[in-house]
Amino acid sequence: MKIFDDVESEVQSYARSFPKVFCRAKNELLWDQEGNEYIDFLSGAGALNYGHNNTLFKETLLAYIQTDGITHSLDMHTKAKGEFLQAFNDIVLKPRNMNYVVQFTGPTGTNAVEAAMKIARKVTGRQMIVTFTNGFHGVSLGALAATGNSYHRDAAGVTLNGTHRMPYDGYLGKNIDTTDYLDKTLSDSSSGIGMPAAVIVETLQGEGGINTASVEWLRNLQAVCRKHGLLLIVDDIQAGCGRTGDFFSYENAGIEPDIITLSKSLGGYGLPIALVLMKPELDQWKPGEHNGTFRGNNLAFVTAKAAIDHYWSDDNFSQDILRKGNYISARLDSIVNQYGGGNFTRRGRGMFQGIDCVSGELAGKITRCAFERGLIIETSGADDQVIKLLCPLTISDQNLEHGIDIIEIGFKEVFAEEGNSLDVKGNFDTCRT
Repeated sequence: MKIFDDVESEVQSYARSFPKVFCRAKNELLWDQEGNEYIDFLSGAGALNYGHNNTLFKETLLAYIQTDGITHSLDMHTKAKGEFLQAFNDIVLKPRNMNYVVQFTGPTGTNAVEAAMKIARKVTGRQMIVTFTNGFHGVSLGALAATGNSYHRDAAGVTLNGTHRMPYDGYLGKNIDTTDYLDKTLSDSSSGIGMPAAVIVETLQGEGGINTASVEWLRNLQAVCRKHGLLLIVDDIQAGCGRTGDFFSYENAGIEPDIITLSKSLGGYGLPIALVLMKPELDQWKPGEHNGTFRGNNLAFVTAKAAIDHYWSDDNFSQDILRKGNYISARLDSIVNQYGGGNFTRRGRGMFQGIDCVSGELAGKITRCAFERGLIIETSGADDQVIKLLCPLTISDQNLEHGIDIIEIGFKEVFAEEGNSLDVKGNFDTCRT
């Protein structure tokens, strides 16, 4: 560990929560240098929906490398890119009647968000983007301006602008539809808000605390956008690629975004790739107007195609995600009912769920207990108060059950099995091993 302490920047984050040196991974399992085994409920923050070193993808990737296939190509045409585009169009887009142009950006989600907001501004001639409370869209300056979290925003060192913040679904209470507020401000010439270019929204806010927008709210949001001539951008970087059951997280709402951003698990193997989907009439870029040296990651094209071919050619995988999601819901509901004195809540849907523990200190103690027992799991939310399950979608039933068992043991340990009352100040003993 000394080399990391001596040389690596203090900006490191996950290494502080999981202070081990990991050396091997397969499917939903990780091993450290001492040979200890861990179940992975983090999955590269959602970049490993298909698990670590998925055998199908690995064999395909190794075969491609062995034949000296193109690795780096800027945005030139390659066989690997063409085959990915064909599979994505035939298997993902066409069956959903989606007519979109694909733009490859730099390989990170934040770059896709930057491109999406830029093209929205270019097309509409307007500058402002409507964003939502607790949203997280990345940490490059444009995406950071759309992000709500003050911890990340304060690190910018400059004034962040170009956005209007609006309350997300449920932010003002269950019985208040915040799209009415958005509609009112856009309709009132004295609201102080000029007409924006677009709205960017996560249907399920992962980093923001697993806040889930209702079907009705998303439909109302789309209606407000169309009424006022705003483009609707869905940031599906973490919630997409099957995490909620469908390939896109908004499918259950039946909405039709103008622009969609994808990254994280799109590459299948954990290799970085990001893209923007936009309606063809919005594709008004001039050549090279938004570019990046690594927007042609051919290794990711290869594994992304393999993922689409194998998992999305029919609805079997989607149905299995929903089955596992139902199991997760039942188990988390049981934990919530046992602990917290009615103050805890289950959040999310599909295989993107968690438990709001009210207290970040409490949630942190539970996840530390889990790590001591061989489970890697993180927290999210404004105060890190939500224990966030983000296991691979391909996880075995046995390890899914075992992982949630460990979470439940964590609750038992922290509450010391002495009662179910909640102390939101987090006055609990450390994990007993």
